Amino acid sequence: MWLGGEQEVKSELMTQGTQIQELLGLKLPAVAIAFRDKAPAGIPRITAPTAAGCGYWKLAAEGQVFYTEASDHYTCPVGAHTHGIDLPPQVATELNGLVQTMVGMQYLTMADIPMIPRRQGTFHVAVYAPLAQATFTPDVVLVRGTVKQLMLLAEAAQAAGIAGGSATMGRPTCSVLPETLQSGQTASSFGCIGNRVYTGLGDDEGYYAIPDAQVAAVVQKLAVIVEANRQLEQFHRARAAAQTAR
Repeated sequence: MWLGGEQEVKSELMTQGTQIQELLGLKLPAVAIAFRDKAPAGIPRITAPTAAGCGYWKLAAEGQVFYTEASDHYTCPVGAHTHGIDLPPQVATELNGLVQTMVGMQYLTMADIPMIPRRQGTFHVAVYAPLAQATFTPDVVLVRGTVKQLMLLAEAAQAAGIAGGSATMGRPTCSVLPETLQSGQTASSFGCIGNRVYTGLGDDEGYYAIPDAQVAAVVQKLAVIVEANRQLEQFHRARAAAQTAR
């Protein structure tokens, strides 16, 4: 019975991942991210830490399936903070120094710091995979796409009644994960300069995060929204051409 349920979950995730990628025409697949007490059986630990926590998103989008432990995030003090990771003294000092540098450049103010979303609960492991290849139930599904692709996702989330009410987020990009986890609604991010360096995020790209419980509803509405936009584009193009011809 349990095995059948596991296979059903895997099949559902594969379908959702495939539909999101095909409907939007994504360059990279949606990524499944989960926070667990221990790593799922059969999933290996990342072989080496990335320079930033968001670098794990890139690896998963490229097809890797793996998990990370707290120490794998120490190379990115800001990301470790947003993930709810308790930092050892040396890393905490590094984070404080980085924050002071950002404040000195007027990139942040001290008043901004408490407003940055932070994941609640003890961090044990984070698990990553392309959504269509995930063998675990994600907590958050993260989509990287162009402004138009994210527009379609946002419209689908609005139609499903689970679009987040906050403004599109910026620095740090990784805070989009705890924002989604805590609100139970979708969240979008323009990205930040660090994320763009470490992931190669394009100038026209951003992120859209969907809580797992809402992914099915968003995907269902997405098919309708994509077709509606296709028809509306034809309508508006014809209308614009007619106006120009006058």
